[in-house]
Amino acid sequence: MTTPVRLVFSDVDETLIRCKSMFDFLDFYLGRTHGRDGTARARAVRERLAALAAAGTPREQANRVYYRAWAGEPADRVTAAGAEWFARRAAAGSFYVPATRDALLGHLADGAALVLVSGSFPAVVDPLAAAIGATHVVCSRPGARDGVLTGELVGEPVIGEAKRSAVRRLLAAHPHIDPADCHAYGDHVSDLPMLTEVGHPVVVGGRELARRLPGGVFLPADDGVTSPVGD
Repeated sequence: MTTPVRLVFSDVDETLIRCKSMFDFLDFYLGRTHGRDGTARARAVRERLAALAAAGTPREQANRVYYRAWAGEPADRVTAAGAEWFARRAAAGSFYVPATRDALLGHLADGAALVLVSGSFPAVVDPLAAAIGATHVVCSRPGARDGVLTGELVGEPVIGEAKRSAVRRLLAAHPHIDPADCHAYGDHVSDLPMLTEVGHPVVVGGRELARRLPGGVFLPADDGVTSPVGD
């Protein structure tokens, strides 16, 4: 691979793609694999996580609760279903946030390396990374034993400060790259640690996040017109 001129980091859900991939894939997989019981399970997971969010549970903790819903599922089957899920969703014109996708492809054409940074997991993120041309994927990693998902994570969920750590690790591995020359894209306040590590942070559609990041760029998720965050 050619040495990249800069690194460009991007969150996935509601930044590069319009949906929340973890929930959308959970519905897709459990419904297809387990029928009505699976659909009911997926709905119960959503309801529990909504209750946790309403109670102020940290996102990192809620992320772990989500992955427990995958306990007992064969890892290979989940991976194969992820590829099918991506192919179906990507075929729909509304899957991507066009402005973000176009911006990332522009960076790629200019010699940057793309890095997807997500609390989602490889079954969902890897097909997207291959399609967009991302060189690196930093995401939550479900544990497996004897080919079956355990419901626990290997390491920390990639949310909040874990995203900052991921950016720093990759920048340390590319000492010729100046962080001031790098870009990062995110939509939620949990992306703030990642965005503040680079010289060119871009907020995608997240007005609350934009208020916390003066001096950045705001990229509406609908029309793709960029503006200073203060606008």
